Amino acid sequence: MAQAYDMALAKLAIQDLAALYMRGLDRLDRDLFRAQFWDDAFLDYGIYAGGADGFADFCMAALEGHDRNHHIIGQHIIDIDGDEGFGEVYYQAYHKVPQESGEPHDVFVSGRYLDRYEKRGDVWKFAYRSEIVDWASDMPSSDQFLDPRMIVGKRKPDDSLYDRQAMRRKSGDSDGL
Repeated sequence: MAQAYDMALAKLAIQDLAALYMRGLDRLDRDLFRAQFWDDAFLDYGIYAGGADGFADFCMAALEGHDRNHHIIGQHIIDIDGDEGFGEVYYQAYHKVPQESGEPHDVFVSGRYLDRYEKRGDVWKFAYRSEIVDWASDMPSSDQFLDPRMIVGKRKPDDSLYDRQAMRRKSGDSDGL
């Protein structure tokens, strides 16, 4: 029973690791993104192969010119063996990318991450990550129909995620807080 409990806790920690990786990308939060990797981690994305610091810089530079990014995690298969784990994580990424013409494009990329995780002390982090692209699509943006009153995702620190006080509002609050 204790082994099953430990395995479940390990898988939850690894799933959080993957979710925080995505949050770091979408909010352009380099520190959060970088914190998901061990210092000696190796990343191989074809267009980048190397260490975690260089990879964090590469990703932030690649995404900073986008209007928005949105990553979704699909099925997450994790095999744990002691303090090491191996995983396959399906993902879909959306990028709203400005074009030279001024008209933005919706770019979708979907694929899988192949991972190796290590637990050092009580902490799980990525020791290896590779991205496999299964399909991609690039088309003129179609979100002009959005009502301008809708709350649109932003980057750190301007995204609503970072306004915890607003999340404490209750029905009947007249001025928000």
